[in-house]
Amino acid sequence: MNNWFHSWRAAVRIARRDAWRYKGRSFLVLAMIALPILGVSAADLTLRSSELSTEERMARSIGAADARISDSGYGGVPIYQHPIDDYTVPVGDFSDKPWPEGKTDVTKVFPAGSTVLQDTVGVGKLRTAHGLLQTEIRELKATDPMAKGIMSLQDGRFPQKADEVAATTHFLEAGGLRVGSTLAARGLDREYRIVGAYELPDDLRSDQVNALPGAFLAPLDKALEAAGLPGANPTTTHLLTLPRSAGTDGFTWNMVKEVNTKGVAVQSRAVALDPPADADVPMFQQEGWGNYGDSTAAKAAALAAAGTVIGLAMLEICLLAGPAFAVGARRSRRQLGLVGANGGDRRHIRAIVLAGGLVIGVAAAVVGTVLGVVLTLLLQPVLEDYMGQRFGAFDVRPLELLGIGLLAVLTGLLAAVVPAVTASRQTVLASLTGRRGVRRSSRVLPVIGLIATLLGAAIALYGSVFSDQFIIVAGGSAIAELGVVAMTPALVGLFGRAGRWLPLSPRLALRDAVRNRGRTAPAVAAVLAAVAGTVAVATYEVSSEAQQRAAYEARLPHGAVSVLVGEGGGRDVPAVRDAVQKNFPVDVRADVERIVVGNANCEMYGQGEGCGRHELVTPKANMCPLWATTPDGSDPAEKYTKEERRKLGEDWRCKEQPDMSYTESGLIVGDAKLLKVLGIKDAAAEKALADGKVVVFSRVLVNAGGKVGIKLITDSAKAEEAMAQGKEPPGKVTEFATYQPARGTEAYGLSGIVPPAAAKAAGIATVPLGAFFSTDTMPSTEQRQKLDAELATTGAGVDLHLEEGFVSENSIVLLSLMVFAGLITIGAAGIATGLAQADAEADLKTLAAVGAPPRVRRTLSGFQCGVVAVMGVLLGSAAGVLPAIGLRLTERRQEMSWYQQALDQGAAPDMPHVPIIIPWETLGALLIAVPLGAAVLAALVTRSRGALARRAAT
Repeated sequence: MNNWFHSWRAAVRIARRDAWRYKGRSFLVLAMIALPILGVSAADLTLRSSELSTEERMARSIGAADARISDSGYGGVPIYQHPIDDYTVPVGDFSDKPWPEGKTDVTKVFPAGSTVLQDTVGVGKLRTAHGLLQTEIRELKATDPMAKGIMSLQDGRFPQKADEVAATTHFLEAGGLRVGSTLAARGLDREYRIVGAYELPDDLRSDQVNALPGAFLAPLDKALEAAGLPGANPTTTHLLTLPRSAGTDGFTWNMVKEVNTKGVAVQSRAVALDPPADADVPMFQQEGWGNYGDSTAAKAAALAAAGTVIGLAMLEICLLAGPAFAVGARRSRRQLGLVGANGGDRRHIRAIVLAGGLVIGVAAAVVGTVLGVVLTLLLQPVLEDYMGQRFGAFDVRPLELLGIGLLAVLTGLLAAVVPAVTASRQTVLASLTGRRGVRRSSRVLPVIGLIATLLGAAIALYGSVFSDQFIIVAGGSAIAELGVVAMTPALVGLFGRAGRWLPLSPRLALRDAVRNRGRTAPAVAAVLAAVAGTVAVATYEVSSEAQQRAAYEARLPHGAVSVLVGEGGGRDVPAVRDAVQKNFPVDVRADVERIVVGNANCEMYGQGEGCGRHELVTPKANMCPLWATTPDGSDPAEKYTKEERRKLGEDWRCKEQPDMSYTESGLIVGDAKLLKVLGIKDAAAEKALADGKVVVFSRVLVNAGGKVGIKLITDSAKAEEAMAQGKEPPGKVTEFATYQPARGTEAYGLSGIVPPAAAKAAGIATVPLGAFFSTDTMPSTEQRQKLDAELATTGAGVDLHLEEGFVSENSIVLLSLMVFAGLITIGAAGIATGLAQADAEADLKTLAAVGAPPRVRRTLSGFQCGVVAVMGVLLGSAAGVLPAIGLRLTERRQEMSWYQQALDQGAAPDMPHVPIIIPWETLGALLIAVPLGAAVLAALVTRSRGALARRAAT
């Protein structure tokens, strides 16, 4: 034991001295190992700090109170509630009776002697420096000790008077306001002064203002109601603190269950800190319920994913760092030979090389961990802004950081294992004389790699053709890729055969790469792994994008604009139309209206008391048998066989269903200008509109007499009740003469266009809805910003759409992947080149001695770097396409399975389009630009002349 300790102590001292002596190589390996450790330790600190403790979470939700009491909205019906999550269900079976709803007087459940603080939240449109901004309005006395922790004051103070408010920092920034500014709400004449700025620790991007209870929402709601505008919809909860008498343990779970019997929900601090057992939670005892918060399967999947990522990272580091230790061992072979000549055996030599990995690993662990802590501290504000919430306490867990540091030590040791074994096998004579001897590459490893490649490819093929499990394709692809990695030394040898056709410098570079496979193959394998992952993801992303592009449905012709206002009876529509006309390069403007039933101020879809709606009547002869309404509410498709449903699915009555966008029926009141904006070039349709006919885009809506019926339903609630009973909703039907454009005409979501004169003649009320515009050129970003600012001043709820066509979201992803693969490729090739130069310094001096010009050194260095990059990129590209193709084939099988199921149900969906697209641009950049850039960079940073060396002693 003593001898072992002293031998390892000596080995560590020798390794430490060598690491300090060869600082360049040591720093290179240290950086490779420390960078992942830095990232993992920073990620651990960020994750742990962002994970709030139960006490921190409760402080942000209920402040210093014991509980938050809220109405469940079930009209006093007893409820089951989740002890932690905000989820409730009424007690009982409501499958055959109306779902309970209504308000409950929550004040009746307050324990005697409790202190109560009201918290009311609503919404309103507040006037800012730029216009109007939809904002949350909260009435909570923030200065009350019970509210401590819910809001974090940043500047000024919280309101103390009825005409004062505080606002979130995000609202002030978005609205161009500051502390001291005045604030007003749309529909309310009074103004409020902003006296403070605060933030919600859980939602830094929230637009919210805080006022005293009763100071803002009540007068705003009253003013909006008087103006016929949508209200603020306030909801009230109560913060509650129990009297601090002897034996009080807060709002216990038994108290929560008692309150639940009255239809009231409770968020309790005591329950959150000490949750009840699942057996004591009534919700979890119901059929179909369970506590899935601590799913073992989910934890196992997360651990498997984390283990895979860590394993691949360690493999990548070992592949890159291993050759550095091998070259270091060769450069120290004379020293190792002296150890053997003085009585040291193979164990001591292995210990010295392994100690080099240990020293670098420990240094990398310390440096990476310290830098990770410092980086997280410096970037904490940035990370919090990115995540949209404040961290809790800065949570440093020494055991986790120690484990991450040990990972660096383990990686350093693993990277030094193969060089240590190789160095220990050299004879003392070979080490002292500097002879390397004849080294034969393993014949077993390529065979194992070939078997693994074929087996992995077979598994991936099986998964893509015969199974719907993505994991089979991914697992098979991973096995195949590892097989290619194992075959890398043999494949490098095959590349060497191309040297006979190359000029001097590339031939020397290729020959050197083949002769020194111990440092070339790991670098090629590292590039292979990085490029394979990049190519796989790029192939999958490009193929998915092609599928999304094919499935994209444009709402309007390219460059067209729609602006719609479905509230307020159209009072804001003229200003909205003019704003678009003023700021956009408009060619044709088509004003449109919508049909209203009842109060003109009613919103679309019949929302609001006393509001009705309208719908298009489908003639019984044109009704799809699979979707017909039945008196008992049963599914009409059930009475047909699978074959009959498939046949009916091809029936035109089931295939040609009308679109219903923009309004509840898809009908819009407009003229021939709308046809021009929609790109419908049909003179007959223009004439039909001029003659008072309705242009209908689906023959399903047209009856035998060539007319279309519009039903006016005066009471939406009664209509819903009738439909629930399988009856037709009552209403007055008005028929119009129609014109049908050619089949296949793109209507962009419209079921029909009603001429204004025809609607007026039939006594149908209409109100302005908005306008459609065609543009000369695509509006610029500046024009859009100006329009948004002007629309904000109108205060209307505007639905603005500019048709830009399909917009790819993968460009940034693909660019990031290319940059990542390029950096790994250049880094690995550069490492291999640096090691090659250090390892082949004698050969370079020989070239100089025989008269080779200085530029040979540069060109040789460039080609050495380029050779490694080219080999890794070629092999990685081939290995990366396989998993992507396998995954796409699996998706195609799933899509076809769903397609067949839809046909069996009588639906007529489009045939699935799951293309497989090879990203040739990405491959071209990886195959040409990256190796060329690596070679040029290596040539530029290499000195033309090497340092003079003394003549070796004989």
